[in-house]
Amino acid sequence: MAAPATRATLARMTRGGFLKRVRLGREIGFSLSDDAAVVLREAAERVHAQRPFDPKGSGWTLVTFSVPEAQRRVRHRLRSSLSWEGFAPLRDGLWLAAGEVNLDAALEPLADALVPHAVTAFRAVDLPAYPVSRSVREAWDVDAIRAEHEEFISTWSRDSIRCLSELSEFVCLIADWLSLLRSDPCLPPEFLEQSWPSERSVALYHLRRAQLATAARAQFSAAADRPRELVED
Repeated sequence: MAAPATRATLARMTRGGFLKRVRLGREIGFSLSDDAAVVLREAAERVHAQRPFDPKGSGWTLVTFSVPEAQRRVRHRLRSSLSWEGFAPLRDGLWLAAGEVNLDAALEPLADALVPHAVTAFRAVDLPAYPVSRSVREAWDVDAIRAEHEEFISTWSRDSIRCLSELSEFVCLIADWLSLLRSDPCLPPEFLEQSWPSERSVALYHLRRAQLATAARAQFSAAADRPRELVED
């Protein structure tokens, strides 16, 4: 990445609260913010999970929220956090997720930014006379979720990928895996088609990660040991 693009990216991530500036003698560096560290720790659990697409618990979790117009950035972060946890907007500001979502952990990085009582959440179960299957189709495009899995499988089943080195390939793998994790809301199996591809995606991810990890870490360590131009504040 060229220096101007690097500086712009660092500035954007700092404004978004993911990085913070730190002084290193006479230079300025960047480190993860406390909120970003929490997000990464929580994300790592799902990234490395053996069954990351299984819903946790039964029933449904529903959320509605009200964030002032002046807090657009907070609203965006809240929506992103809900999406990562498998929520999708159903109707009229009501968000739906399968299973029992741990909202305390999911929204902890936003605790200081949200006004009191901004978020209301509750658990729900299906009523026989009012099946939730129609709502699932309204909230999520199941065909598109399958397509995301099939694209991941197609891409990473090849012997060589678009990237040049094992480190670059490893980064691409993780990026594609994170994108897939965000795309799949962990719906119960009864709402999915037969031969659902999530298990193949998981097996392929862990296989390719194991194949690339050792060389990628060695290349990263070698690159980190070389002197480089610091990005100025």
